[in-house]
Amino acid sequence: MTDTAWRTGGSADTAGTAGVVGAGVMGVGVTQCLVTAGYTVVTVDTDPAALATAPRRLRDGLRLHRLLNPGAGAGAGTGGAPPAAQPPSRVRWSDRLPDLAGASFVVECARENPAVKEAVFRELDALCPPRTVLASCTSAIPVAGLAAVTGRADRVLGMHFMNPAPLKDTVEVITTPATSGETLDRALAFLGSLGKRGVVVSDAPGFVSNRVLMLTINEAATVVEAGTAEAAQVDDIFQSCFGHRMGPLATADLIGLDTVLDSLDVLRQYTGDDRFRPCPLLVRLVGEGRTGRKSGAGFHDYRTSATRRPTA
Repeated sequence: MTDTAWRTGGSADTAGTAGVVGAGVMGVGVTQCLVTAGYTVVTVDTDPAALATAPRRLRDGLRLHRLLNPGAGAGAGTGGAPPAAQPPSRVRWSDRLPDLAGASFVVECARENPAVKEAVFRELDALCPPRTVLASCTSAIPVAGLAAVTGRADRVLGMHFMNPAPLKDTVEVITTPATSGETLDRALAFLGSLGKRGVVVSDAPGFVSNRVLMLTINEAATVVEAGTAEAAQVDDIFQSCFGHRMGPLATADLIGLDTVLDSLDVLRQYTGDDRFRPCPLLVRLVGEGRTGRKSGAGFHDYRTSATRRPTA
């Protein structure tokens, strides 16, 4: 499919349970989108640390949602009337993929690693009912490869939610040649029930967003490493001169520099293009544990609200 317009579809999968794989930043963000829209959700992660902090992170996100939407009730979603149960009570946290066996729609938010995602899709295919749609929130991995390890390639597509998922009303939707029209319609209706719209693009490494963005981030990091400008100056130019809401390095910190690094590696692997070779400064920051906002520091330091150029 090559439809690049925003499309709307049929009725959303409001019956049953929605599933999320991954309780990291994106997984919890997608979970929040689902529960605020009234869905019952099962979110699965095998990392005990992620599961231990996920409920608190969800509560924090819901609290922010209420502050930004003072007219909405605690359980009100963008897709319909306020549900009876409070959002946190509609989420089941689990470390077992079999707990997703009853889900009608699953969004996979596992680590940006082809082998990890393929293993998840194989197991989901074996566990979930035949009609279940399997959507990947991959940042750069071609979706056709994930669909190929299943017996339901027609019911697999990409749903690239942007971070922070609850605050972004647009999702990059990726179709493969095997994705059926019915699956695309169900996916777009599903997004519509979350108060979001989908921009449909064809499958390729990095799709549109990260094929362009990751090169920009990598080059911006190279500029800092070369001493041409500090991180704050780079971002200021993009905001003040180009009108961007965030500069590329602040965006990288928000995404997570470890995810950026994984995405660059994936893009280089699938395209063979050496332009995606990660900048040494980016590699070093990740090695030091400075992965961005979630760690308190990346290209910018969020622990002191100061912005400074990382020392070489």
